[in-house]
Amino acid sequence: MIKIAIAQINPCVGDLKGNYQKIIENIKKAKNKKADIVVFGELILCGYPPEDLLLKPHFVKENIRYLNKIKSCTKGIAIIVGFVDKEGDEIYNSYAFIVNGKIKDIYHKVQLPNYGVFDEKRYFGHGDRISIYSFNGYNFSINICEDIWRDEYVAQLEDKNLDFLINISASPYHLGKIFLRRKVLSRASKRINCFLFYCHLVGGQDELVFDGTSMVFSPQGKLITYAKRFEEDFLIFVLNKKNRYSSKELRVSAAEEIFFALRLGLFDYVKKHNFDKVIVGVSGGIDSAVVVSLAALALGKNNVYALLMPSLYTSSETFNDAKKICRNLGLKYAIINIDEIFQSELKGLNSFFKKLPRDKTEENIQARIRGNLLMAFSNKFGYLVLNTGNKSEVSCGYCTLYGDMVGGFGILKDVSKTRVYKLAHCINRISGRMIIPSSVIERPPSAELRPGQRDIDTLPSYSLLDPILKLYIEDELSSDEIIKKGFKKSLVRKVIKMVDANEYKRRQAPVGIKISPKAFGKDRRMPITNRFFK
Repeated sequence: MIKIAIAQINPCVGDLKGNYQKIIENIKKAKNKKADIVVFGELILCGYPPEDLLLKPHFVKENIRYLNKIKSCTKGIAIIVGFVDKEGDEIYNSYAFIVNGKIKDIYHKVQLPNYGVFDEKRYFGHGDRISIYSFNGYNFSINICEDIWRDEYVAQLEDKNLDFLINISASPYHLGKIFLRRKVLSRASKRINCFLFYCHLVGGQDELVFDGTSMVFSPQGKLITYAKRFEEDFLIFVLNKKNRYSSKELRVSAAEEIFFALRLGLFDYVKKHNFDKVIVGVSGGIDSAVVVSLAALALGKNNVYALLMPSLYTSSETFNDAKKICRNLGLKYAIINIDEIFQSELKGLNSFFKKLPRDKTEENIQARIRGNLLMAFSNKFGYLVLNTGNKSEVSCGYCTLYGDMVGGFGILKDVSKTRVYKLAHCINRISGRMIIPSSVIERPPSAELRPGQRDIDTLPSYSLLDPILKLYIEDELSSDEIIKKGFKKSLVRKVIKMVDANEYKRRQAPVGIKISPKAFGKDRRMPITNRFFK
């Protein structure tokens, strides 16, 4: 019998002291639970991804110093801890296997991912061996994240007569990733015919979210147990070769999965950046309703301030809904009518614009007034401005630079408009009451920057737009391939031209939470100057 603890903790990149303290606390907890081995996640000591901190030699040196401090706290227990190792001029994504105060082995990650959000070949050298250990009468191996995703690596372990395998990981979340990961791990445990322990990070790091959901699999590839999703957890598993273990289900709806990812990503971004409060411009529309609700549920109502900024074109229905949402959430809010500021700006520009018809210029002035007011509150009171733009709008450039694009963090940046509506229903369901009124959900979306304006005047209906955006951005299909799926040629070409023409805007948008397989930013790095169209 062997007792294995999985410490699913939330590190902060660069906080070596803080991460070290969390590791020590969990080692003590494992000792109190009489665990034989306690496992920590990939690069847990420095946080993941450390990016160009790795180019600082003193950062790598300090991380090794903390590893040696951890070593002295492991009397009577074995630990597996991820850190950055250095040999000569190379650094490595590594783990240390420490037993009773002594480093038994240091392993270097073999398979380095270099796609999507990953840039590991930019920084790390790669290892060239598998690991095999004997401990307390059990034979086992340990590897790191991507190693177990590669068939050629797993094949090397098939004939090693292992009792169990440990994989430590930092695998960024996107919708469906938990089940994809489960499939990969299940296949590996079945192929190697051993128990598999998967230890994963949890927490938000810039635009990335790590969902936790550490798992244990049987030699038959069955999921036996798993840790909490989107929360820190400490999982103890007693492995006995003679025992039979029943399988466990892992279920969650897509909307709830996204909700918990966004809530965690927002909470950690705010707290890890030492903000106390956030501010949201609440219009009465669906996007700001979802953002302010998420903020209140993640941070608490006393840490969220709402600013309502109606204009001549704001309908009484949306204005009343904006106030109702704030009251439903118990938020403090202020109202600043922007008409006087708007008229003042128009007056100042009149000598230049007087012979020209009104167009999007006047619409964008209103959006920029609102952005300016939000940033004024941010500067004066130290609030973090939460941007309310969604992926559909950002994709097509249906947003105003220095206007509704302002903000320090974009919660919905990777959430399509159709998913925003699903999130609204999810928020009401989870809250057990109608925080977001049905009138907000049912009303045709509008920026309300001119009389009778609706989104559909500029964009295709979101039910048509969002599938095309997914095919073009996430699936990387050409216009011809998308058209073959049944979409009108003129519509497809219009959407693609809007997406390509607005890369310059997206480069100036705030960072936001990744929830899709391909988010703007690290996932998708298109040139701003680009004449390729196909």
